[in-house]
Amino acid sequence: MSKSHTGMPRRRFLQAAAGGLAATALGGRMAGKDTKRPTNLVVIMTDNQGAWTLGCYGNADIRTPNIDALARGGMRFTRAFSCNAVCSPCRASFLTGLVPSQHGVHCWLAGGGAQTGPKAYCTIGEFRTLPEVLAGAGYTCGLVGKWHLGGNLRPQEGFRYWITTPHGHTSTFYGAKVIEDGKVRTESGYLTDLWTRHAVRFLERNAARPFFLLLAYNGPYGLGASLTRPARNRHAAHYADKDMSSFPRSRAHPWLRSNRQFVNNVRAMRRYAAEASGVDDGVGKVTAALKRLGLEDSTLLVYTADQGWGGGQHGIWGMADHTRPLHAFDETMHIPLIFRHGGSIAAGPTCSRLVATYDMMPTLLSCMGLAGKMPDAPRSPGRDFAALLRGKAIEWTDEVFYEFENTRAIRTAQWKCIRRHPDGPNELYELKHDPGETKNLIDADKYAVTRRQLQRRLEAFFARYAEPKYDLWRGGRSKTHRLTGQRR
Repeated sequence: MSKSHTGMPRRRFLQAAAGGLAATALGGRMAGKDTKRPTNLVVIMTDNQGAWTLGCYGNADIRTPNIDALARGGMRFTRAFSCNAVCSPCRASFLTGLVPSQHGVHCWLAGGGAQTGPKAYCTIGEFRTLPEVLAGAGYTCGLVGKWHLGGNLRPQEGFRYWITTPHGHTSTFYGAKVIEDGKVRTESGYLTDLWTRHAVRFLERNAARPFFLLLAYNGPYGLGASLTRPARNRHAAHYADKDMSSFPRSRAHPWLRSNRQFVNNVRAMRRYAAEASGVDDGVGKVTAALKRLGLEDSTLLVYTADQGWGGGQHGIWGMADHTRPLHAFDETMHIPLIFRHGGSIAAGPTCSRLVATYDMMPTLLSCMGLAGKMPDAPRSPGRDFAALLRGKAIEWTDEVFYEFENTRAIRTAQWKCIRRHPDGPNELYELKHDPGETKNLIDADKYAVTRRQLQRRLEAFFARYAEPKYDLWRGGRSKTHRLTGQRR
């Protein structure tokens, strides 16, 4: 058995309580009261939302009562992390269980091109994805909201219900372009409300059959042109005079290349908060619809985000694509993750196990009783943590891996080691004593052994899983444009 930097065995049989999981044991796979009916799945995924922006994660400024109620009614993960820093790669990883050096989506998709251009194609079409597996098992699958993975004009990957946008970025929540019935049109109303209406419509139309709904809000977003105009939704007035003390005030980080105008900008903070509360309204309507339709106990509901987002921490606004070098601070990685299922998950526990985006597909398939349908090629690094949701003891290694082009990282409960190809700068943080990642220990002789051990674990992970044709560190290519190194 291999050893960690502490000298203790790396893989241990962990009792649930030791991981911060205080749940009642719930035997069996997930099913509703009607055990003959398969479990439905609703995933609500937001765009650019760090866990720190939600009330249930400690934010006292931003009103998210419906998401907070979701957490009280289910299980909240306190240390869930994205495996990349931007939209398209994270969504690809969520739907495939693969990391970017396996699926080849290393950065966000630009407008046109793979999305709606003459050569448009689905960037994850070569893989068997979560919606394809569920569709093959008899589920009706719906995509409502942001796709950002290519071939946007027509349904992809087993989805039948399909309404999305022709691009990935958000410049406005009003007068936005949407794709409906294969045609691009302008939505005059509030985009967040449009996605909510279609989500409820999908639930109503499919209440009598097994379904999977991916409700992918493009809010809160919090970047670029979307922040330059005042909020217009029903929460704007509430935030108009708030000082937003939960947003750090600090000098812009020297690495920050864009969005510098929003650091310490209270107007931008209020705008982000209003959009987060707008999403929360939608969560409330979706949960109300599930209750009205009698689907609470037969539906697993998951709330998460594609990747994290910084609102002033480290003097950074946005994610890692806004800095040079690309960063790997926790704010860009730490995402909300909440599971609620009236039939199988106890209400109120939290779990402190470290889980990652690539763990989601194997876990969700296990929850649906379809663990045997997880594709075996390419081999997913994802781990099935469904047993945690039932309050069971589980064997688990608290480590997650991250990659964004030339930047890779391993994060454990105590350490984070960051490497940049080919020549740094590299970083090492002792998170137990420095959770804010303020003191880089990479050159400290005292931690040389720890540094080498973490680097070996990082290298071993990608040596095992990276596909040569998509491994940028070894001459592979990207399906997208690149922010670092040579373009495709």
